[in-house]
Amino acid sequence: MKNILVLCTGNSCRSIMGEALINRYLGSYYDVKAYSAGTKPTGKVNENALYTLKEYCLETLGYSSKHIDSLKDIKFDLVVTVCGGAKEECPMFAGDTKVIHVGFEDPDGKDFEAFKETFNQMRETMLPRIKEELNL
Repeated sequence: MKNILVLCTGNSCRSIMGEALINRYLGSYYDVKAYSAGTKPTGKVNENALYTLKEYCLETLGYSSKHIDSLKDIKFDLVVTVCGGAKEECPMFAGDTKVIHVGFEDPDGKDFEAFKETFNQMRETMLPRIKEELNL
């Protein structure tokens, strides 16, 4: 099993959608498990992020906005930062953990269509990049 962390600043939109995308489209096919966290979590998941997951028939239960420290006991094979803030504040990871940046515009505060656009961009660019980085 390969563990992937999707890291954002607030862990309320992009990283949550990234976690769901990875688990849905790469999870059982490639024996991958995704997690998400924030460097400064908001403490809540944006409702439009959850609506977007529902729109694309992805699981919406169990997601929460949490600090990266809450996942400190998990050994990650890959860390994907999805915003500039997380890229700059990304902590060091022990061992051979690879860290990459695949940035997306923050849809927070925008309409539902902006969330769908970000979701589709993530599906089209982040998933292939992860497959490439992990040789899947």
